[in-house]
This record gives sequence, C-alpha cells and structure tokens, in this order.
Amino acid sequence: MEGMRRPHRDDLLIAVSGLLGGLTMWLAGVSAWPWTDQGHDPLVLLPLVAMTAAELLRRTAPRAALPLSAAALAGDQLAGSQLATVLMFTDVVYAAVLYGGPRLSAALIPGSLALTGAATLGALAWVRDPAGLTLGVTCGLLTVLPAFTGLLVRNHRDAAAAERLRAEQTRLLAEMDRAQAVAAERARMARELHDVVAHHLSAIAIHSTAALSLDEPAADRDALRVIRENSTRGLAEMRRLIGLLRAEERPEPAAEPRLAPSLEGIGALLRRAREAGAPGRLSFAVHDELPPGLALPAPVELAAYRIVQEALTNAVKHAAPGRVAVRLRLAGERLHVTVSSPYRERSAARAPGARAGLIGMRERVALLDGRFEAGPRPAEGAGREWLVSAELPLAERVMAP
Repeated sequence: MEGMRRPHRDDLLIAVSGLLGGLTMWLAGVSAWPWTDQGHDPLVLLPLVAMTAAELLRRTAPRAALPLSAAALAGDQLAGSQLATVLMFTDVVYAAVLYGGPRLSAALIPGSLALTGAATLGALAWVRDPAGLTLGVTCGLLTVLPAFTGLLVRNHRDAAAAERLRAEQTRLLAEMDRAQAVAAERARMARELHDVVAHHLSAIAIHSTAALSLDEPAADRDALRVIRENSTRGLAEMRRLIGLLRAEERPEPAAEPRLAPSLEGIGALLRRAREAGAPGRLSFAVHDELPPGLALPAPVELAAYRIVQEALTNAVKHAAPGRVAVRLRLAGERLHVTVSSPYRERSAARAPGARAGLIGMRERVALLDGRFEAGPRPAEGAGREWLVSAELPLAERVMAP
C-alpha cells in the first residue's frame, strides 16, 4: 500500500526541520498572524505535529498527506496559528501536485482556485468590508501559488524524462544502424574476397590434381607454372584487399590509387580461365555487343565483372568439356550479362563452401535491384548447358542507396 512505504530521506529532513522551527517559534511566542496573541498556547503544537506527519507522507502518499494537512491547518487556525504549520501546508500542496497521480495533480489547480474564490466571497459576505479580500489573497498564496509552482516543476520534469527517453531511443537506433552497416560491410568484404581469390585457388587445385595424377615431366612443369602464376596473383589480390582495409583505417589517403576492375578486363579473365582449365577441355569466347565507348556506372561495371569472373571460375571447376561463352549486351536501361557452359551432373557430395559463389552473385545483383538466374537448361544443339544470367539496371536512382 502507498501509505505503508517508508518516508523519503528528504521528506524526513523537511519534517524534522519544520517541527524544530515550529517549536522554536512557539517558545519565542511568534504566531503566523501578528494580530493574534496565542503564540504560547500549547494547543498550536497539536496541529504542528499533525502537519509534520503530513510532511513525512508528502512524496510516498500524497493522497493521504493532503487531507491530513488540510485538517491540521484548520486546527492550527482555530488554536492560534503557527507560521511553521502554514509554511509546511504550502509545501504539502506543492508536493501533491508534483508527486501525486495525474488525476490528483489535475484536480488541485481548479480545486485551489475554487477554494480561493469561495473563501474570498465568504469573507466579503461575513465582514461586509473590502478588507475581506485579505483572506482571499492569503488563501490564494497558501493553495494556488504552490499548486501552480508544483505544476510547472512537474511539466519540466516530464519534459526532461521524455527527452531522455527520446535520446535513448535515438542511441538504440544509431546502434542498430551501426550494427547493420557493419554486417553489410562484412558481407561486401566476403563477396569481394571470394570473387578475387576463388578463381586462383580453383586453378591451383585443378593443376595440382593433374600433376599428381600424371607422371609426365612436361605436364608437371606446365602445372607447376600455372600453380605459381595463380598463387602469385592470388597473393597480390589478398595484399590489395588488405591494403584497402588498412587505407580505410588511416585518415591519410593511400600512396597509390587502386582502380576497380572493369569490363575491359574480360579478355584477361578468359585468358586466365583458359590457362587454369585442363588443356583442350574447355574453349572460351566473348560476345561483346556493348556500344563502343559506353560509360557504365561504376557499381554496375564492378558487379558485371565479378559475375563473369565467378561464372568462369565455376565453369573451370564444374563444366563438362566444351565451349564457354560470355555475352554482354544492352537492352533499354539494363545491362544483360550471360555466361553459358556445358552442363555436367555433379555428385551429391559437395566441397565446403559450395554455392557461396552463386550466393555472392545473387547478392550483388540484388543490391542493384536487378534480376539473377542460374541453373541448367536445354542447349541449342543437343544436351544441356549451365546458364548464369544477370540483368543490371543502369539508372542512378536505383544505385543511390
């Protein structure tokens, strides 16, 4: 129950100070109103003690403290009035508005105004003299003024609490945005790392397997050459990525600008794929139908390059012997990228990290609000082929986010 709670430490200090101050004034014969001579009347101590009890409940039980203080004030006025009792009553009214419930706080302001008006009219009717206004002013000072003061302080306190809540919500939203940004950056780094390294590692794995299975010095020498070239290129790509990450941590710019891959490097990709594949197993061709001198948005060009790179890597690892074709064309405001390769049924067992390349390609296309498809389909002649198809919009508004 509200009345059973222990008094607050500040309320206990206020009550003890008021009681000691009232006793001191009683001993000195000081009353609240100069025209009374009942300063030494012991009866004024009873309302003083009751008002002290109300002060103890001002914060923990304002609904009980308010009527107790009103009764103590009425008894104090009848017994002769103590200044400490009157002052403590104004503090109880202030605390009732500040710490009371919303209904009690809202009712005290009109209630105190109505009481002041009734007291003023009653005094004027009783004494039939303008001096009766003094009672109304006194009643207003004892009720309306502390109630309005408590209301102002309560409003400021509620506004401060709302601002603290809004600041906490803003902090939580900022933390969520930061976590999402970190997750997105990690995903981007994972895609980039997979795209630039998987091709070289696949070539190393294929040629090392060939070198182990064949006992021919010439074939072994060619395999070792391809392994060395791809391991060197893979190491260079890793160093480039590490350099980019370190450059983001440093405030000063990097010593040398690093350009992002472009579609002009498709020929180099085909040459590396041709070297990485088993000799005579795959042939590669590119059909570039883009207008000469076409300037593509950087995000679109990078995504197209990485899609071709990953599709060629998958073809070297999984395709059946035959022809791998890369086609680039423009249709309206969309860049179409297709890579077809001879289809070969795969075993049920998959290597760790399988399908990571397809996931990375699909994520790149989704970031540009494009369309992506990958899977087997009937070939034009006979048999089946594996087709990777991506449509990338060129509109800047799509890439703005």
